Amino acid sequence: MVEKRICGIETEFGCLVSDDAVGTAEMIVEQVKDHAFYKDKVGLIDLHARDYAFEPARCGGFLRSGGRLYIDAVGSHMEYATPECTDFRDMVAYDKAGRVILQRLLRELGLADKVSFHSNSVDHFGGHTFGCHENYLVAIDDRFFLEALSYLLPFLVTRQIFAGVGRVGGHRLNYKSLKNNIMTISDYEVDYQWVGNFYGVEVDPTIEYQLSQRADHIVKTISSRVRFNRAIINPKWDSYYNYSNLHRLHILFGECNMSEYATLLKVGTTSIVLDLIEEGVLLRDVELRDPLETLKSVSRDTSWKWIVKRKEGGTMRATDLQRLYLAAAKERYMGRDEQTNYVLTEWESCLDLLDRDPYLLAGKLDWVAKRKMLEDFIASERGAVNWGDDILHSLDLEYHNVNPETGLYYGLEQAGMIKRATTDARIYEATTMPPKTTRARGRGIVIDKLLATNSRDYVIDWDLIYLSKRLHLELKNPFNTYEAEATAFASGLS
Repeated sequence: MVEKRICGIETEFGCLVSDDAVGTAEMIVEQVKDHAFYKDKVGLIDLHARDYAFEPARCGGFLRSGGRLYIDAVGSHMEYATPECTDFRDMVAYDKAGRVILQRLLRELGLADKVSFHSNSVDHFGGHTFGCHENYLVAIDDRFFLEALSYLLPFLVTRQIFAGVGRVGGHRLNYKSLKNNIMTISDYEVDYQWVGNFYGVEVDPTIEYQLSQRADHIVKTISSRVRFNRAIINPKWDSYYNYSNLHRLHILFGECNMSEYATLLKVGTTSIVLDLIEEGVLLRDVELRDPLETLKSVSRDTSWKWIVKRKEGGTMRATDLQRLYLAAAKERYMGRDEQTNYVLTEWESCLDLLDRDPYLLAGKLDWVAKRKMLEDFIASERGAVNWGDDILHSLDLEYHNVNPETGLYYGLEQAGMIKRATTDARIYEATTMPPKTTRARGRGIVIDKLLATNSRDYVIDWDLIYLSKRLHLELKNPFNTYEAEATAFASGLS
C-alpha cells in the first residue's frame, strides 16, 4: 500500500467571450497562454512537443509551482494540471490556484469584463463535455488491475452523491441519427484521431436537474480512447508517473468542484478506497449489475434515494453502498493521521446528512448549493421562471465562473454560506510555490533559476529536467523533493 499517495487534478476550462470584438475563444486562450509564459513569467513554455498531436511545442509549459498550464489540442481549450501532492488540503489549494492564475491573466490583459473562464464540465447548448481528471499513484499489479477496478467502480459511480457539481437539464446520445444533434463538429483533425464511433447529442427535455454534469456522456467503464468513447477510467501507464511498482491511475469521470470541501472529500475518499484495494480488501457486496446504467440513474434520481442494483441480486441505497467502503476504511485506518481521520469523519457525516436531508449540506456540496440557489431564484421570480428556461442554464454556468467578483459560487462563499477547506492566502501561495512533499519542489526550484537566467535551451517533464547530455536532473521518485539536488543543480546555471 502507498503510505502517502501522490495525487493530482487536471481541469479543462471553458472560455466564454461576451464581446466578439476581442476575438474568438480559440484566439483568447492563445493570447492568455502567450501572456502567461512570455510576459507574466508564470513558468517556462515547452520548447519541445510532449505529444505531437495533443501537446505540441509551445502549447504551454510547466509552472513555478510545479504544475502545468497548456492548451489541449483536442477542443483547443485551456487546461491546468496541479503539481503532485500528498496532502489533501494542498490538493485543494493547488486546484484553486489554477483558477486564480487564469483570472489574473485575463485582468492583466484587460479582458476580465469581456472574457470569462468557467470550471464547468458541460456545454448545455453545444452538447460538449469537459473533463476534470484525477490522477492517483497506485500499487496495483498489471495482472490484478482489471479485477481490482471492478471493486473501485461502484465507489466511483456512486460518489457523485457528494462529489457531483449538479446541472440543469440533461443530454442523451443518439448513435442512429444526427437529426436532433446539437453538438458542433470541430474543424480540427486532431479532435477525431482514433475515433471510431460517432454519435449525436440531443437535449433531454425530461430532466430538470441532476447530480452530475458528465454522467450523460459516459459510455464505457474503461477505455484508452476518450473522444466519443468517454469512460470512467482511462488506464494510463505513463513512464513519467510510474515509479518502482507504482502506476498512474487516471480517472476520467470527475467534475470540477467549486466547493473546496467537496474537492477534499472527493480526493480523500478516493485515495482511501484505493488503500483498501491495494491491501486486497475486496468488498464482494459492492459490485454492481450495470455500472454505466447506475451512473446515470443515480445522477437523475429525483427522489434522492439513489437505489442501485447489485451484481449478486437485490438493491441498496447508494449511501449504504458507500458505507460498506467507509466501514472497512474506519476499521483499518482511523487514527492513522490527521487528514485520514478528517476524511473518514466527514465522509460518515456527509452520508448521514444525505439520508436525513440533502439540503443540510447546502454549504458543503456543489450539487446541493447550486440546486438551492436555483430554487431560491425560481421562487423569487413568482412563477415567471421554470426549470428548463434558458436563464437557469445561464445561472448554472455562472456558478462556475472563476472570477470571484462575478461568479455565483463566490457570491455564496463571500456571504459566508460555504464551508471552506483552505484559505485565500494558501491559494495565492500555491500559484508560485511548489508542494513541500513531492518532486514538484525540485522542479520548481530549477524553473525559478531558468526563468532568472532567461534560459532558452531546456526540456522539462514530470520526471526529468534536461539541459544537455551532461547536464540533466532526474526526478524519478515522486515522493522525493529533490530539494538539495535541485538547489545544487540550479547553482551551476548562469
